[in-house]
Amino acid sequence: MNGEDGIPMRPVRIIVIAFALITFFSLTSSKSESCPYSSIFSFGDSLADTGNLYLSSPPLSDNCFFPPYGETFFHNVTGRCSDGRLIIDFIAEFLGMPSVKPYLEKKNIGGWSWKDGGANFAVSGATAIESTFFQRRGIPVKTNYSLSVQLTWFKELLELIGLGARTLMVPGILPFGCSANYLTIYETKVEKQYDKFGCLKWLNEFSEYYNHRLQIELNKLRALHRHVNIIYVDYYNAAMTLYRHPAKFGFIGLKACCGKGGPYNFNGSIKCGDPGVNACDDPSKYIGWDGKHLTEAAYKLIVQAFIKGPYSLPQFSSPCLTNANFGYTYSF
Repeated sequence: MNGEDGIPMRPVRIIVIAFALITFFSLTSSKSESCPYSSIFSFGDSLADTGNLYLSSPPLSDNCFFPPYGETFFHNVTGRCSDGRLIIDFIAEFLGMPSVKPYLEKKNIGGWSWKDGGANFAVSGATAIESTFFQRRGIPVKTNYSLSVQLTWFKELLELIGLGARTLMVPGILPFGCSANYLTIYETKVEKQYDKFGCLKWLNEFSEYYNHRLQIELNKLRALHRHVNIIYVDYYNAAMTLYRHPAKFGFIGLKACCGKGGPYNFNGSIKCGDPGVNACDDPSKYIGWDGKHLTEAAYKLIVQAFIKGPYSLPQFSSPCLTNANFGYTYSF
């Protein structure tokens, strides 16, 4: 992207850091005064993977590769671990930018260009630490695409472009105590372990503790890098608003949309994507999609909550949002 004098414009960037590993949403400059961003670069795991694991070679198997995944928006499997779009898709949409394509798709068809709107390096199941760390300890991991592998891909792309961070969006973790997966694993008859919304207190306290420690570290980074805008994104409270007031947003509670059996419609042995496991009739009425990931409807509201609502610190703002039509109203 060149300026009026023909010299490449210095890009503006956003980096997002997630729980399992670092996730970058790097926004580069455009000529438009109404919206200064033209591209997004993303790193992460299944919360952001738009198809890299699906396109990996040799091919890897995952439940997200089979129907009913992708049924809501794309009407076919894309490698996304939801019924439709993910958080990164909605960030791009809300900023008026093109959907971020998986890096391996770009690599397979001949590389990247400025017109592509960035690249997504996220891989489902990826870890921050190298996979050999877990393998030596007998802990199975489903992919070798750790954060360092994704960063290597990014460096390969940087032989083409010169990028440096300007804005970092750093999300905390979601409320694990409200996940159908953990609610099933740690189900108990001891009522005092649940809050009044049906979530496990101790697991949510863990999420809150992690997020608190994360914010302490972010304050240290802000002091060291005063030229970088570091934004904490409060996934936890944005999601808890949905769990605390599900009817307000048209949701029905803690059950997963796609699953089989149990009070939360989740069974670790028979999962969404397996033969004989069906999805609910209307995923937009559910917060949880498969017991581990959320629905497109929930992701959209969470992104709206931190882009236009109060769940970012400092508050995210962009002229890109002025004319955006979100389709949902997230009132607080």
